[in-house]
Amino acid sequence: MSGSSSGTSPGDSGDDDRDRSDERAGSPQTPSPEPSPTASDSDDVTIEDDGVIRWFLKTNDETVMVTRDVLSSVAIVAVVALLLFGVSGIWPPLVAVESGSMEPNMYRGDLIFVVEEDRFVGDSALEGTGVVTLERGQETDYTKFGNPGDVIVFRPNGNPARTPVIHRAHFWVDEGENWIDTKANTEFVGDATCQEVPNCPAPYAGFITKGDHNLGYDQTGGGANTNIVKPEWITGKAQYRIPWLGHVRLAVDDLLGGILVSSSPSSQLPDTQPEPAAMTPAGLASGLESNGDLAGIAGVAGGSIALAAGRYRS
Repeated sequence: MSGSSSGTSPGDSGDDDRDRSDERAGSPQTPSPEPSPTASDSDDVTIEDDGVIRWFLKTNDETVMVTRDVLSSVAIVAVVALLLFGVSGIWPPLVAVESGSMEPNMYRGDLIFVVEEDRFVGDSALEGTGVVTLERGQETDYTKFGNPGDVIVFRPNGNPARTPVIHRAHFWVDEGENWIDTKANTEFVGDATCQEVPNCPAPYAGFITKGDHNLGYDQTGGGANTNIVKPEWITGKAQYRIPWLGHVRLAVDDLLGGILVSSSPSSQLPDTQPEPAAMTPAGLASGLESNGDLAGIAGVAGGSIALAAGRYRS
């Protein structure tokens, strides 16, 4: 006969179920997790509760977000511009080249970082100035932008109404010096004599200058058509080159017809006569190289500063 004593009576399982149910009813309930905040919850900042500044920084309102982004970009550009000014010592510290008189070492549309004359002075600088001439650079292997000597920025004839010119300082002449015979390169003056050149003998001491691509000296009508450059006419020296970015500034100036900023004089190439590259203050860049080239361009910041640039002739 089958043994029923080893099994559990049918009533026992029901009692057990009721006991377990009573235990659950008497135990504390675990709270359900709170729903995670939604995007609308994170936008619950208000001017009344949080103040104008916190609301402006935290709100997700699209118009305010766009304004916030624009102001952030402007602030970044301003900080970089101030840093460049601190290094350069002059404003604007960047200028856009307008023409080809300094080719192949500067091209139209390049940006040039310029500094005060007395900064980053070479060992063979002329006494009383911060300028190393091509003549001295050849003796000491001092080069800038592919050739010996400094490239200077100056006002032609000292006229503040004319756009500055950016050309290389070739040599220094003393007052009364017959520099056509003593220092001039016959390749640039040909058979001309001192009597045939307006600035010879030198009426005062100063620099003889020339665009690298021009056929003659500025003081013989071969480029910027200026008198001998006095040291006080110099407004800066070229330090580094940023390719292409200057086109932004030149394009805006061409579009507006020079309304925003006056155009600057540029040196002309004799015979072929393209105007000397004028320089317009402009953008930012990174990757400075010792040979005068700047590799890499900070696009947004560079373009923004380029719009404010002014022109200098080369």
